[in-house]
Amino acid sequence: MGIDFAAEGLLDGLEGDARAARVELLEQLTADGVVLDDLRAATRDGRLVFLGAERVVSGIPRYSTREVGARTGVRPEFIMALRRANGLPVPSLDAVVCSEADIDAATTARHFLAAGVTEEQQLAVVRVLGRGLAQAAEVMRSTVLELVLEPGASEAEFARAYAERVDALMPLVGPMLEQMIRLHLRHTVRTEAISAAERTAGVLPGAREVTVGFADLVGFTRLGEEVAPDELGRVAERLVEMAGEHLRGDVRMVKTIGDAAMLVSPDPPTLLAVALDLVDAADAEGRDFPQLRVGVASGPALNRAGDWYGRPVNIASRVTAIARPGSVLATRDVRDAANAAYRWSSAGARSLKGVEGPVRLYRARRLATGEDAGGYERAAATGGVSGSGA
Repeated sequence: MGIDFAAEGLLDGLEGDARAARVELLEQLTADGVVLDDLRAATRDGRLVFLGAERVVSGIPRYSTREVGARTGVRPEFIMALRRANGLPVPSLDAVVCSEADIDAATTARHFLAAGVTEEQQLAVVRVLGRGLAQAAEVMRSTVLELVLEPGASEAEFARAYAERVDALMPLVGPMLEQMIRLHLRHTVRTEAISAAERTAGVLPGAREVTVGFADLVGFTRLGEEVAPDELGRVAERLVEMAGEHLRGDVRMVKTIGDAAMLVSPDPPTLLAVALDLVDAADAEGRDFPQLRVGVASGPALNRAGDWYGRPVNIASRVTAIARPGSVLATRDVRDAANAAYRWSSAGARSLKGVEGPVRLYRARRLATGEDAGGYERAAATGGVSGSGA
């Protein structure tokens, strides 16, 4: 016997064509095996039109987490911990919310365990991937929406088109992600350095000397009060694009934090070159685009879980906050390491929040074509090049 959609409250508030379209969609989903409880939940949450696509992506829920554990030989508690590390809600052990996709994921986790990768190591990787993939999933969702949205389409037509497009694109996602992670791993292997002492001790590399820079959009918060959210989003996206376009050598973009991009490199001169390129690129965007300011610091920092921690990270962030729009401001360590390659002017010794003692700062500029760096190098080394503040 079919479901009485009206009696179940699934048609409340709908009349005429909208009611007929909802009935068509509900019948379509019911024929695909969606049960009444799922129809109710999706209607309540406003995601009924996406329910078909959900089934394409993750399959039909058939198992509890406890059952997934029994089928794969993986501790149910570890399966839940993986889900939590992924940034996803964790159901009860006996809630029937898992599909074949969860069986596959648990099987993969078991293979990693068999290969010697511990539970804690897997959780550390999943925490990092989960942060990035949550953003990627949102972008993919928006992209598919743009592809299928048609004026005047009914709920049933939209839901069908969305599910079909997701079904066509899903087989491409896995290979794309694998190719991307291979490229990143290749770059990491090329740039990773492990000392003889670390090899002898058999432990991961500890803190190492790196240069850190933060490229910050000036006035981004104020801009948020003046423009529409989608325009603000485009500005932030453009910063990410510009940073990617100007990376070179061993400079890596670690992350973006709203209105700032974090860059790290073992090579101070090259990171400074990228920083100056980014400042110029922001200026080239025109008067409606915010200027950039960049703070740069060098020192020992620790790389863990895809991020960097330590004094140069903290100092670079503080230096960025006091740099003038359109400038690259660096600490003495950075200037000493890249002295001959740039023109330097002193910005004085500044007190930075959370940093003990004053920090001497210098503004970096490119050398003019054919300019001799010697005079600036000697003057900067003694603090004799004047500047106009940070």
